[in-house]
Order: sequence, then structure tokens, then C-alpha cells
Amino acid sequence: GDHAPAVEQTKGAPVRVIPVHVEPGATARLRLERDETGSLAFADNATGGPVEVLLKFTKALNTRGEPELPARAIVPANGSVLVARLVPASPAVAEFGLSMEAVPGDPRAKPQDVDYGLPLPRTSVQVHQGFGGSFSHTDPQNRYAIDFGAAQGTPVFAARGGVVMQVESDFDKAGLDLEKYGGRANYVRILHDDGTMGLYAHLRPEGVLVRVGQRVRQGQQIGLSGNTGFTSGPHLHFAVQVNRGMNLLSIPFRMPGVTDGR
Repeated sequence: GDHAPAVEQTKGAPVRVIPVHVEPGATARLRLERDETGSLAFADNATGGPVEVLLKFTKALNTRGEPELPARAIVPANGSVLVARLVPASPAVAEFGLSMEAVPGDPRAKPQDVDYGLPLPRTSVQVHQGFGGSFSHTDPQNRYAIDFGAAQGTPVFAARGGVVMQVESDFDKAGLDLEKYGGRANYVRILHDDGTMGLYAHLRPEGVLVRVGQRVRQGQQIGLSGNTGFTSGPHLHFAVQVNRGMNLLSIPFRMPGVTDGR
């Protein structure tokens, strides 16, 4: 991997690290190809787990979809699926516009009743906000989440084994402006064998220690806690989520040794 050059290579000058800010990676991308009858709309999955997509017309002039739009499809990890064929409804000029939404996870997931391990060292476990917390655990994605207070740089462990599905590690800002910082925290999403997904959020910049597609075991270190995204202070946000018909929902889970806080 990358490493700092030897001192003699830089003639004694220090190595300057310049952060490059990038937008979050897309969950899935829409790709159009032409054929002899019309256009083919593919969904390309950019993650290490399944995603569900919903394809819609934003404009349809003398155009129909096969199947009819809106159309849904489940796209496997790092795979592509033909969502719809777009063809003229009559010999006249045809014109169309499309939009595609994507939600991580397979809606057919069947959560198992399992014990989750602690995602932080036992000596660092402090629950600042639990299930139904009134500050930021009021929406369906986060209702059954736990916020653990943790100093920046605290090791973060996988609470359950699985495959790393998504990572984000390049964001370096934090605050209480939901419009600016909502959904921008650094995080790791791990796909479990039953189709549920563990989310570990607010990691520090460059604080992700795993890669997409990597299988991790329970208790393995996956990152370093931080203070990024929509947050009032350093902490680790942990939730177990499922996709239920193009909606990402958090679900209750059992984690021995943790007392719920609100």
C-alpha cells in the first residue's frame, strides 16, 4: 500500500498531505443502451450487497416501458440488471426522461434473532441515546438505533459478522445543520447473512479500516470513531436496518451488556 517516501527521496522536506473532498459514492447507477427497437435501462450496483431500485419516467412522449414504469428490480452485489426496455408507443417521434432511486438491501431479508456484540471496547461503552431517542432517533431509519459516546479514535468493532457492503471515509465536517450534514457522516455498512445490515456511523475522516466486499467476523476492528456528519459531539451511531419496499427501516436488536438510553 501507499507509504511515506524515505527521507532521502524528499531531500529532507516533509511530506504534505492534501485532503481531497468527494461526494458520497452512488448506491446504484442508471445506464442506458440503444438496441434496434428502443433503449435498454440497466441498473448497475456499486455496492458489496444487494440493492433495490425503482425506475420512473420524468417525461414520456410517445414512449412506454416494458415492463410498465414505475418498475422495481433487485440488483445483486456489484451486478447489473435490465430494469426496463423503453420503446416507442407508435411510429411517431418518441422522447423520454428517467429517474432512478436505490435503497440498500434485499426486501426479502428475514431477520434472525441473534445477540449482537459491543461495537466499542467494553470500558468505552456509554449510551447517550437509545431506541426512540427524542433528539435524532425519531425517523424510521434511526428509531431503533443506539448512540454510544466515544472519544475520537476509539476502535470500532463489528457487532456481527458479515460482508462489508458500503464505506464512506472522506467527509471531515460536523454540525447540527441537517441540510448540510444529514446523510454525510463517514460510515461502514455490513451485510449480515440474514439480509439485515449493520450501520456504524460518524467515523472519523479516513477512519474506515475495511474495504467493500471484505468478510469480517464479529469483534473484528472495522474503523475508528469520530465526529462527522449531523452530530452534536463525538459518538458512534449503530443501527440494524432492513429494506422494506424501497424504505430503509431500523429494527430492534439485542445487545447484551447495553442498557437502553433516551
